[in-house]
Amino acid sequence: MPLTDIQIRNARYNSDGTGNRLSDGGGMYLQLDKSGGKYWRMNYRFVGKQKTLALGAYPAVPLAAARKKRDNAREKLAAGIDPGEAKKTEKRAVRIAAANSFEVVANGWMEERKTVVEIGQYEKTSARFKNDVFPWLGKRPITEIDAPEILSVLKRIDGRGARFTAHRVRSEISRVFRFGIKEGFCKTDPAKDLIGAIPPPVEKHFAAITEPVKVGEMLRAFDGFSGTFPVLCALKIAPMIFVRPGELRQAEWTQFDLDKGEWRYLISKTKTEHLVPLATQAVAILRELHAMTGQGRFVFPSARSKLRPMSEAAINAALRRLGYDTRTEITGHGFRAMARTILHEELEQKPEVIEHQLAHVVPDNLGSAYNRTKFIRERRVMMQQWVDYLDRIKAGAEVVSIAAHRR
Repeated sequence: MPLTDIQIRNARYNSDGTGNRLSDGGGMYLQLDKSGGKYWRMNYRFVGKQKTLALGAYPAVPLAAARKKRDNAREKLAAGIDPGEAKKTEKRAVRIAAANSFEVVANGWMEERKTVVEIGQYEKTSARFKNDVFPWLGKRPITEIDAPEILSVLKRIDGRGARFTAHRVRSEISRVFRFGIKEGFCKTDPAKDLIGAIPPPVEKHFAAITEPVKVGEMLRAFDGFSGTFPVLCALKIAPMIFVRPGELRQAEWTQFDLDKGEWRYLISKTKTEHLVPLATQAVAILRELHAMTGQGRFVFPSARSKLRPMSEAAINAALRRLGYDTRTEITGHGFRAMARTILHEELEQKPEVIEHQLAHVVPDNLGSAYNRTKFIRERRVMMQQWVDYLDRIKAGAEVVSIAAHRR
């Protein structure tokens, strides 16, 4: 007789070993275990051999679901397929798909990349995948993901107004597929077909002050800063050397030779060496700061821990504290645009010398890229002239453009 739900719920294991197998027909039965477990089983013959197929445990698999599994198994038998072997094949496919899921492959790529990028860059990439990609693609086998699926992810990002992020994510997804191809997880990169699928982002330049009179006003305002001394020094020296804010805040004392007036470090973006000639005024600020922070690793340590550099937001926070809008007036990164503009337009410095000091890649006639020592003599002179110029406009001197004077 077929089993009923009441029978199954009330069934208990008999210690004498009898009555612990309740048949439902068609080879299926409920096996009672002395631990209290109740397991669905199905006996069948295949190619003359007696076999048993596990159909799940009750109540996770209720009676109706167990009967459906039994019927599916009988259909396979009728088609000449061993349901036990078919189940093993399906489980193996699931395990392979899980091992080759997009999330697993992406994490593999990020771990490999972690050894060659800054930890902050790794963390930002990881956060983008966790928030914008994995919820939709993470569990999918990487071999089954196609371009339309990826595009829907990119459109979701673009739809919230983060177009630049959408382009970055497309590039990073493409790198995951290229990593997968290298490691044998997949054979194609569908993300590469989506180049241009999202409109290009409108480039937003960092806010910068480029009018000499306003620059002078800003430099005078720095003297009224009431924050910590290391941040004040960073604020004063940032316009003098106009390096990237991340490179300034992570500067280490071992990279400086104050007697030679030099700072040598690795550019964060390209991992190439860069040399910054230091004007005498910049050296004076650093010598004064050395008395406070020189025993530690970082030139501009965090106020909370000397073992860490000051935060990414420190310079911009200082500018806001002085009343500057970092979205529309000036940012820590804006000192670079300020220097580039004024050095070229007011001091008539050569663009190629300025670009090398900015650590930009500027191919020459021979095709060589950035060279840390190229134009070094001109750059030493330029950096001193630049800081002398800043001192003059800070003092309120009437500064006339050299180009205007010649006209």
